[in-house]
Amino acid sequence: MTGAETARPSVVALGGGHGLAASLRALTHVSDQLTAIVTVADDGGSSGRLRGEFGCLPPGDLRMALTALCSQAPREREWANVLQHRFASAGPLNGHALGNLIITGLWQLHTDSIDALDQIGALVGARGRVMPMANVPLEIAARVRDVGAVRGQARVAVTQNVEEVWLEPSDPPVDERVLSAVREADWVVLGPGSWFTSVLPHLMVSDLHDALVTTPARRAVVMNLSAGSGEAAGLSQADHLAVLEEHSPDLRIDVVICDPSVRSAALDARVEQMGARAIYRPVRGTAGQAVHDELRLATAFREAFAGIVS
Repeated sequence: MTGAETARPSVVALGGGHGLAASLRALTHVSDQLTAIVTVADDGGSSGRLRGEFGCLPPGDLRMALTALCSQAPREREWANVLQHRFASAGPLNGHALGNLIITGLWQLHTDSIDALDQIGALVGARGRVMPMANVPLEIAARVRDVGAVRGQARVAVTQNVEEVWLEPSDPPVDERVLSAVREADWVVLGPGSWFTSVLPHLMVSDLHDALVTTPARRAVVMNLSAGSGEAAGLSQADHLAVLEEHSPDLRIDVVICDPSVRSAALDARVEQMGARAIYRPVRGTAGQAVHDELRLATAFREAFAGIVS
């Protein structure tokens, strides 16, 4: 990696929802060469309704990624607020985010879903590009202890005792621009976020998995700030990494970024066993909530990319 790449690396961040948005906001302070690859399995809320009505990709997580990359200029910030506006009414628009409707409308006008997202990105001055991890909407299914199979992201996300997850269709088409971004990156970032429904799904798409395994990029995992809940209830931070290894044993991890509050002997041992290095830095928000602080996480990313080890 050259000195220029170290200072402003090309970074691909994978995930969905609030976890991916947290990484993206932090990464805008570190690089201007950013690509978000977003899960497309959401079947709840506004996204699920639009997906069911129009057969389109669920737009919600893509919208959140675009607004996380938004420019800080007042005009672009105002457009980001417009995208995030959510209707509250007694009618059919209740619960819909305006940005979800705009994205869905643009998909009807454009034959290329990524071009449509690029158009929204230009509107908000996005400091990077947002792309779906597959060209078709996906369904997440899980094997749950003492229950059997549970289907749908909305259901899996709130189901305890998840043992394994998979995607249907199992081998969806992936845009070549997504794969090229992974192959050409200096760093790939996974997490934080819902482990089974936002982080792991990227490793289950065959073409994307192969790109993640073979890319010369280095790979970083950002750990969550609290013990698992819902789908990951009862899982420690070390367990999260163990699940990651179980679902993708051929994926090499180079760096694991953790808040000191989650450090344990088991986590240290798991990171060492993976052949990775741990960076323990205070990345929790100052309000004490289990939310990553934008600037603190940016500092941790800089140290990770520069090769600083705790």
